[in-house]
Amino acid sequence: MKSQEIRKQFLEFFKSKSHQIVPSAPMVIKDDPTLMFTNAGMNQFKEYFLGNSTPKSKRVTDTQKCLRVSGKHNDLEEVGHDTYHHTMFEMLGNWSFGDYFKKEAINWAWELLTEVFQIDPEMLYVSVFEGTDDADNLSLDTEALDIWKKIVPEDRIIYGNKKDNFWEMGDQGPCGPCSEIHIDIRSSEEKEKTPGRELVNKDHPQVVEIWNLVFMQYNRKANGSLEELPAKHIDTGMGFERLCMVLQNKTSNYDTDVFTPIIAEIERLTGKKYGVSITDDIAMRVIADHVRAVAFSIADGQLPSNTGAGYVIRRILRRAIRYGFTFLNTKEAFIFELIDVLSRQMGSAFPELIAQKGLMENVIREEENSFLRTLEQGLVLLEKLMQEASEKQISGEKAFELYDTYGFPIDLTALIARENGFQLDQAGFEKELQKQKDRSRAATQVTAGDWIEQADIEEQAFVGYDELETEVKIAKFRKVQTKKGELFQIVLNKTPFYPEGGGQVGDKGILMSPEGVVIKIKDTKKENNLIIHFTDKLPQNPDQSFKAIVSSEERSRTASNHTATHLLHQALRKVLGTHVEQKGSLVKSDYLRFDFSHFGKLTPEELEKVENFVNARIREQLQLEEQRNMAYQDAIDQGAIALFGEKYGDDVRAIRFGESMELCGGTHVKNTAEIWYFKIMGESSVASGIRRIEAITGKAAMEYFESQEQILKEIRENLKNAKDPLKAVTSLQEENAALKAEVAELLSAKAKNLKTDLKAEVDNINGLNFLSKKVDMDAAGMKDLAYQLGDEIEQLFVLLGSEKDGKALLCCYISKELAAAKNLNAGQIVRELGKYIQGGGGGQAFFATAGGKNPAGIDQALQEAKKYID
Repeated sequence: MKSQEIRKQFLEFFKSKSHQIVPSAPMVIKDDPTLMFTNAGMNQFKEYFLGNSTPKSKRVTDTQKCLRVSGKHNDLEEVGHDTYHHTMFEMLGNWSFGDYFKKEAINWAWELLTEVFQIDPEMLYVSVFEGTDDADNLSLDTEALDIWKKIVPEDRIIYGNKKDNFWEMGDQGPCGPCSEIHIDIRSSEEKEKTPGRELVNKDHPQVVEIWNLVFMQYNRKANGSLEELPAKHIDTGMGFERLCMVLQNKTSNYDTDVFTPIIAEIERLTGKKYGVSITDDIAMRVIADHVRAVAFSIADGQLPSNTGAGYVIRRILRRAIRYGFTFLNTKEAFIFELIDVLSRQMGSAFPELIAQKGLMENVIREEENSFLRTLEQGLVLLEKLMQEASEKQISGEKAFELYDTYGFPIDLTALIARENGFQLDQAGFEKELQKQKDRSRAATQVTAGDWIEQADIEEQAFVGYDELETEVKIAKFRKVQTKKGELFQIVLNKTPFYPEGGGQVGDKGILMSPEGVVIKIKDTKKENNLIIHFTDKLPQNPDQSFKAIVSSEERSRTASNHTATHLLHQALRKVLGTHVEQKGSLVKSDYLRFDFSHFGKLTPEELEKVENFVNARIREQLQLEEQRNMAYQDAIDQGAIALFGEKYGDDVRAIRFGESMELCGGTHVKNTAEIWYFKIMGESSVASGIRRIEAITGKAAMEYFESQEQILKEIRENLKNAKDPLKAVTSLQEENAALKAEVAELLSAKAKNLKTDLKAEVDNINGLNFLSKKVDMDAAGMKDLAYQLGDEIEQLFVLLGSEKDGKALLCCYISKELAAAKNLNAGQIVRELGKYIQGGGGGQAFFATAGGKNPAGIDQALQEAKKYID
């Protein structure tokens, strides 16, 4: 059975059980501060499990794209070395929100596996939670056990501990016991030797879990205790890739049609054959897995970078590149070429792979080329480390510097060191790595207390589109401890405060008590569909009513910038073409940032056209046309732009200004005239095929023009109030150029005179011509002088030193025939002599320079030069 058919049959089965089929949420999470990536099928439904929202359907099913690379579910280092772990994977699931429970979940799972997919029941084992004798004091899950006893023989039931059979979404929140379904796909001979039940949860590659049925019936509180949930939920997850392995009669996920087309393309591109070499096979599996993770992330809007989720994606891609570099001998970019196969193979289920194909190829190609250059640089640095090492060992501290500063993989360092007879101080490296992890963990550690309930609310209301001030009640609050100190999070029954999302920052403002006591709202965010207000302190009486007041100036400036991003998006598509798509944005009160897809740097003329287009729309005084709760498809049919990587519901909010129409939940001006003016401040590259424009509007634009006017005034004053400042500046530039030419002539004459003097100071040592001298020249002058001496004197070794602006300069020239005959290297010499001037340098074998911060060391460096020819 083909993988596409397996996915379809799963969804159709649960549709027949009255489940609504819902699309996969984006793999990259943008509005949940607790997660960077979707790492389980239940992530998009957290708000329902927590009781913060009411689902439209109590039964849903989907296939969710997931990524597990860090934290509690860290599978990265196992990927490729075994046959069943992955970074990116699909999770097939069915959910019940307070509807059916264990009986239906267990019976339907068994029905699907054994009757629809026709898996032999003799291959299956099931587990139930055995209970605990720890502080939770949980009893055996007899309800699940009794159901399973009616389905399978008791010798097929395994009693699992808390680690394997009690699922928790985090340190706090909904949790509960689970039943896992495991399959034994070993040969009959192996099964006779060792019963499958003895290998369950023992990391055997052919005795694996394929489905986990989680029965959410508890809530884990901040103090670690458990309480019963008012409504019981079902959350199941089945690994799609593992299911395909079983149904296609394979013993490895990588042998299924999910991966074989990608591996076949890797074979074609590298000239290697899968199944011949263990190391080659591991490398191919790593690349086949990782290209999927990186491609889906880019399609969802997350580009590789040096921070946050972008760093994770870069780390995954670089792991794939170095496996190709080290084991498949790939010295040029090739992983980007796998995108064509991937998009054709999975594009029908995930259309974003087709729509974003060009972007994925461009970004991955640039990342590959960049990291391959890093690897080359790292090889040079590692060679230097081995040359300078007093013993045959590379210190852990130096290896970590290579890893952390230059991105050079530690396993590659170890491999090259071993090939050259060196040992790597692995323990020292691990120590430095742990220090870095501890620093990172300490910087981001957040401890949240339990919510203190103040008032019951069915669902929090956001009223900020229509009003900036309203009477509210505190629904609940909690204390949060961070590295920066203590703060409080408050949930109101309704709020005018816009929470951070869609690129727009959260509102700031105040809560005011009836007595006039003010508490500052420092930020507003959204978590699990709750709008949370951040404060430094709590009101003395949280039970009373308050007035929630948004900072009107901050909101107005932010709204101007947000509307300007819509007009900018429209302008870019008009000026550059409809290939332009938004790839990210940041909307603050003082400026805006807009990332978009485009293949090259914008010319000054294009930037001027874009700026003029936006300002023309501002002058047209376009009125806001807002449509709330509009059917998604109706909005798309009317021309609204939806962004890839965003999660949209059945009903959306559409924002129109003239011909610009986008799906957007942010705040906007009522009329474009409120923006006043739009000014582009910069245009740059973010990644291959991604450009960034930074701009200002309104008050910030006015302040910018005022500052420019002040600068022009000061220029006029310095030019003695010239009537035509531009003409006066041009005249100064011409005069300056003429003076520079005169100075250059004088320096050239000085160098000729100095050359004559220095020729008389050249010593003949062992048949070689040697000169070391301190001169009063800049780096360019020293180079010119050294080459002039070299043209007139054979077998010459010259070291010149100079002090300029408090810095030390060294310049070494060696006749090419001398460098070759005596195996001398000017680059190596200046690096060694650079220690006397507290600096370094490099260059070619016959000419090199060095700079340093200690001019006092120049004389010693000049004295030491003679040892190279003695």
